Amino acid sequence: MSIPPPPGPHQPEGQYSSQPGPYPQGPYGQQPYPQGPYGQPPYQPWAQGYSPYNQPAPVNGLAITSLVLGVLCCLPGVGLVFGLIALRQIKKRGERGKGLAIGGSVLSVLGLAVWALALATGGVSDFWEGFKEGANGGASISLSKGECFDAPGGSLEGETYDVDQVSCDGEHDGEVFATFKLPGGRFPGLDSVTDTADERCYALQDSYAMDGWALPDDVDVYYLTPTRESWRAGDREVTCVFGNTVEDAGLTGSLRNDETVLDADQVAYLKAAHVLNAALDSAPDAEYVEDDLPGHKAWAGRVSAALGEQSGMLRAHDWAADTKKPVTGLIPGLGRARSEWAAAAEAKDAGAFYAHYEKGFDLLDPTTTVTARKALGLATTPPERDTDGGGTGSGGDGGGMEV
Repeated sequence: MSIPPPPGPHQPEGQYSSQPGPYPQGPYGQQPYPQGPYGQPPYQPWAQGYSPYNQPAPVNGLAITSLVLGVLCCLPGVGLVFGLIALRQIKKRGERGKGLAIGGSVLSVLGLAVWALALATGGVSDFWEGFKEGANGGASISLSKGECFDAPGGSLEGETYDVDQVSCDGEHDGEVFATFKLPGGRFPGLDSVTDTADERCYALQDSYAMDGWALPDDVDVYYLTPTRESWRAGDREVTCVFGNTVEDAGLTGSLRNDETVLDADQVAYLKAAHVLNAALDSAPDAEYVEDDLPGHKAWAGRVSAALGEQSGMLRAHDWAADTKKPVTGLIPGLGRARSEWAAAAEAKDAGAFYAHYEKGFDLLDPTTTVTARKALGLATTPPERDTDGGGTGSGGDGGGMEV
């Protein structure tokens, strides 16, 4: 039997002991690394914390999003969808965040239940109205045609919000005679909103207060309009109201006189009067005829046509016995006025226009209609005219010049 020589410097390279056994122990009982040919270990260990096998798996982003949406309860449906997608991705990719996804999904389901309950009980509508009220700076205007209200400080000037609805029978600051909505889109600017409100509200007052003579001279048209802030919350409504032009003065009683409170004869008479008033209100902007003769001639033509239409309306109506004579007795005077206005429309120069215009204007003297108005049971005191003689009182259209 061959006995291998003891290990030592004379042992041939590449020969190892055939006897099994552990490596020699170090001074602290630790087993040293096997030595390489240059006194180094045969391999280099990985440094601590740099092993490719000890990096944690990433957390799924959708799981985090699902949990955030579930906690906030703002988009519970989206949070639930994100949670379900996250669970599938985590299982497929080996990512972390399963607990986050489950928690987000559960909270989102609870959020959906809360939203469903709010929809069923009207809670969402109440929330939205409260949000709009806050965006409007506390505005709570929700007035309808025919309602009366008091404004803060009793003033209808500037921004007026938080109005209090009151009975029209007693004293009040304003009375709503019309409402309308502005088109959607971006806020057109305060000037544009005001111009539209001014034009539309003055045009709508006749449908509520048909007898302009019944409006006090210290009553004028006001309007409540959206602001830039309330526009963002969806406010598009313009509220047209009657108010007193005298500071610290209000209104007493309703100013409404339309088809809901007037009889058939009164309505027929006032509708005929509005035809003429609308034509008279269409005068050109130029104050002097010399500055716009064609414009004034066209205006005279419109007045002449309106007088003809007005006469036809008075003839066509079946008047009550006690009102027929005084009302139809106005028709001959309307015919003479029509002829003068027609001649003004054909005038060759400003002098000829003035000659016919003045005659036609005098034939429309409002005092000639007092008898007919008295028979009809309408107001009999003409409103004050504007200083140019062609307008109406501060009570609005339908003033001095009518049938």
